[in-house]
Amino acid sequence: EFRFFIQGRRVGQGTAARQTAALRVRMLQEADRAVWTRLWTGYLTFYKTTLPETTYNTTWQRLLTPGEPMNGALCELDDGSAVGLVHYIQHRNGWDPRDSYYLQDLFTAEEARGKGVGRALIEHVYAESERNGLGKVWWLTHETNTTAQALYNKIADKPGFIQYGKKFPPPAAAALSNE
Repeated sequence: EFRFFIQGRRVGQGTAARQTAALRVRMLQEADRAVWTRLWTGYLTFYKTTLPETTYNTTWQRLLTPGEPMNGALCELDDGSAVGLVHYIQHRNGWDPRDSYYLQDLFTAEEARGKGVGRALIEHVYAESERNGLGKVWWLTHETNTTAQALYNKIADKPGFIQYGKKFPPPAAAALSNE
């Protein structure tokens, strides 16, 4: 791993974090639960949704479990305050023998927007993808999130695909207890 500026210039080898000017991106650690919860709740609020505590707990455990395909990182200011998070998931790809990262969640705290946090987090995922020999990083954004799209149009390709999906209700509690 290495430290880098937003422009991607290497400034040092062998560090455990990536840095962009006054920003530092690092992988989540067990001690980050409270700050992760604050940022994750901010992300969900931005998209006008909520999740049950069990989903928070499951997601947190997945992010920290070695060998899990889910990964997470925080972006911090020089003073150590966390102002952004990213979750990304490694998965197989039928179009390339190399795996891909799906960048599932990206959030910048309101007070830090426009300061390069989103770019630093995406650059972190790009660097992790290269380090791990993956073939692609991809993500979705809501069609109304034009601020994020302005950044994405500068640092990624827009392939033109439209997303479709179908949600299924969770199994009934009685069915789960019989398993």
